[in-house]
Amino acid sequence: MGLIFIGKDDTSKAGGSPAVFVDDETNELVIQGFTETDTATLAVIDGHSRTAPGESSVRVPPHLMPKIMEAIDVIRARSA
Repeated sequence: MGLIFIGKDDTSKAGGSPAVFVDDETNELVIQGFTETDTATLAVIDGHSRTAPGESSVRVPPHLMPKIMEAIDVIRARSA
């Protein structure tokens, strides 16, 4: 499996996450980010969509949305 790096949060103090990737075999988005740990937020999420074992909810800051859109454009271009 290979990942296409799209971009990361340029404001991250350690130069790390969050980041956006596209799986080059499945065309799935892969999001690296901060795992949501707030119990009230997780309860709301579970109220709409049960979190299965092995799943987690990840926060993505608004300024990373252009990278997500770029990743979607990559997927669309690869699927055309």
